[in-house]
Amino acid sequence: MGLLRALCLGSTCGELIDQLRGLEDLKSAISSVQARAAVAFDLTRRSEQASAGIPTSEQGQGSGAEIALARRGSPSRGSRLLGLAKALVTEMPRTMAALESGQLNEWRATLLVKETACLSLEDRRAVDEELAPDAGTFDGVGDKAIIAAAKAAAYRRDPRTVAQRASHAATERNVSLRPAPDAMTYLTALLPVAQGVAVYAALTRKADSVRSAGESRNRGQVMADTLVERITGRRGGISGVDLEVIMTDRALFQGDSEPARLKGYGIVPAAWARALVGAGGAAFDEPGERRPYAAGGSPLPTKDPEFTVWLRRLYTAPSTGELITMDSKARLFPPRLRRFIEVRDDTCRTPYCDAPIRHIDHIVPWQSGGTTTVTNSAGLCEACNHTKENPGWAAQSLPEGVHTLEIRTPTGHTYTSKAPAPPGHRRGPTAPARLDY
Repeated sequence: MGLLRALCLGSTCGELIDQLRGLEDLKSAISSVQARAAVAFDLTRRSEQASAGIPTSEQGQGSGAEIALARRGSPSRGSRLLGLAKALVTEMPRTMAALESGQLNEWRATLLVKETACLSLEDRRAVDEELAPDAGTFDGVGDKAIIAAAKAAAYRRDPRTVAQRASHAATERNVSLRPAPDAMTYLTALLPVAQGVAVYAALTRKADSVRSAGESRNRGQVMADTLVERITGRRGGISGVDLEVIMTDRALFQGDSEPARLKGYGIVPAAWARALVGAGGAAFDEPGERRPYAAGGSPLPTKDPEFTVWLRRLYTAPSTGELITMDSKARLFPPRLRRFIEVRDDTCRTPYCDAPIRHIDHIVPWQSGGTTTVTNSAGLCEACNHTKENPGWAAQSLPEGVHTLEIRTPTGHTYTSKAPAPPGHRRGPTAPARLDY
């Protein structure tokens, strides 16, 4: 790092461009070293586990998660990086050579590995030799051209397996939700092509029909509104759903501008949250009137007479913002305590993992004397909860002002995770003296 800080930037445009290219080549070379290190780590870990008598089928579990923490990434990304490393180091030497020399970056190498994943080892190596990435095959071409070349080469080698892969892809259909800017979200459906085209065509026909009748909304807006209405059965689409908006009493009742937090999404403007729950100061639509918009251009929620609002009071420690609640003597977390932990942690508490919470579990296991309390609890995604059960993993709650989780990996490295600050609280010396929810 010291050498990079001491790097002097060029004085001319030509020198600066040369530096940018050189640094890009260096990034690729570093990625190749990381790949070799990941494979070596996995082999060493498996050897240690074999010596400890762990069954072959269980060896290597948790390696991806350790790699993810070291690279400051999510556990799922760590597993993908380990898979990429194994393919490059052991099965695709010419692609690996192209990465080492800077002719491919890590993303483009990933594309080649992905499109040949269904092939046998022999066929994969043959495709790697045919494409010869280290010979400059892909100089000047885009990502789509790389994907097309890899697909074509794979199909020529094993058309039956490639066709079976396409058939199997239908079993991976799913729907996902991820945040977008300005209190918006991306609702994504991965569907077989026939169904996907049919859904899009139905939404398009509806939009064209409504627009031809003089509708003022644009085509995209009509399609989005139609999707919500047809899936939920309501135009607003939110009746009967627990959205769990967390905000301060000042933001709710006094018009304070402190942002709120919507569970499963993140930070939203205070005015947007007040409008959602129907609090004072929110201007709702009347028939034929234009909807109000929040900062950033996102529409405020419309009032729904059938939407019931429940308020739950949460209290925080004045100095730290730590959420405070009751303890429990039960082994299983009761519903109210589970809900509280989900509110406190928001997403999976493993560092760099922001997956939705699926499991509420003890930090110190129950069988090891751990108690069913707020301080000994953490919200985790399913994968991270299973990972921590592998040999050599341990966790503890640190005695700090804010709920802090320390994770120790089998190598002895430690990583800490603090519960996110609730709305209305800024961690540090500028924290307000009192916060009531």
